[in-house]
Amino acid sequence: MKFGLFLVLVLLIGSVAAHFLLENNGYVLINFHGYTVEMSVPILILVAFLAYLAVRALVRLWQAPRELGAMTARARAKRSNQRIMKGFIALSEGKLARGERLLTRGAADSETPLLNYLTAARAAQAQGDRQRRDGWLKMARDSDGETTNAVLLTQAELQIAAGEYPAAHKTLAQIHNSQPNHPQALKLLGELLHTEQDWPGLTELLPKLRRARNIPAQTLDNWTIETFEAQLSVPDPDIETVNAHWNKLPKALRRNKRLIRAHINALVAGNHDELAATAIRKALKTDRDSELVAIYGRLKLADKNGQLRQIEKWLNQNPEDPVILLAAGRACIRNELWGKARSYIESSIAIAASPVAYHELGQLMLKLDEPAAATTAFAKGLTLSTTGTPDIPRLESAGSGP
Repeated sequence: MKFGLFLVLVLLIGSVAAHFLLENNGYVLINFHGYTVEMSVPILILVAFLAYLAVRALVRLWQAPRELGAMTARARAKRSNQRIMKGFIALSEGKLARGERLLTRGAADSETPLLNYLTAARAAQAQGDRQRRDGWLKMARDSDGETTNAVLLTQAELQIAAGEYPAAHKTLAQIHNSQPNHPQALKLLGELLHTEQDWPGLTELLPKLRRARNIPAQTLDNWTIETFEAQLSVPDPDIETVNAHWNKLPKALRRNKRLIRAHINALVAGNHDELAATAIRKALKTDRDSELVAIYGRLKLADKNGQLRQIEKWLNQNPEDPVILLAAGRACIRNELWGKARSYIESSIAIAASPVAYHELGQLMLKLDEPAAATTAFAKGLTLSTTGTPDIPRLESAGSGP
């Protein structure tokens, strides 16, 4: 651009110089509708240049209002961006009210008003003002009609955080109506159902959450375990319900210890001891679990001798396991093998004394008509319960505080 102006200026100066310095500097005659104009070539060049300058000036004057408006808009946008930047800085420093004010003042001239209003809504909720939060969310919806889901997701997230669970359900339902498999909406719904402990609802949602793949697998596994345990922790569950819940589990989770225990406990609670025994024997083939052995020892099986033989088989593999020893003692009591039962229970106590083992020993001593020994066993168990163990909660002694 500068080179072009320089070239024109050189030509202009040259034409003027030629007009005065050259004897024959050319001749131009223009005849138009009876008007005649005569001039030399250098003068024609000068006139053409002046005409060009005049046209340029008129064009600039014509464009001046638009350029002035653009300059004003740029200046306004710059001030808006500065306010927004200060607003985010204020929020990061914990100055929520100032940050909210700066973000919303700069929203009108911002290139991202939606982000401003959504952030302001979060700041308003953090200050405990839900009404102002909802106002900013409404302005966010009005700022861009094509981002309705983004606003609704933020609204649902904030409602869940504020404990507004029915409102959050309604908000997420709006997204579900238009996009039933929206991954983030499904994630928020899963978190909401888990928070509400709506186990049946979460059970139905879990397959969709696994397909969405936007929640860590470990979290989904934990939710699955919790829902299964909760739904089977009911009195006298029927076998159809137990099997239905078990069959819904992913195959990989059917080897989880917590789920196996919940399954077996549900079978026991439903008086299906034979099925529970079969499930315990199957589980213990691949993984050692003393708690399952303890449950097996309490089962009332038709084949009492077979029950004892199975426990003693496990005991041969782990001869110093106090839980298996106690289970063997209980099985011996059912088989009326009193001396053997006493030996097993006392061995369990010698390895790891527990209130439960002392209680079993006391009951056995009463059956053997040894009240003094029974009293001693019960007293030791009570003392141990009072001091507490990792598995037995401490019993408060008389006169202690609440």
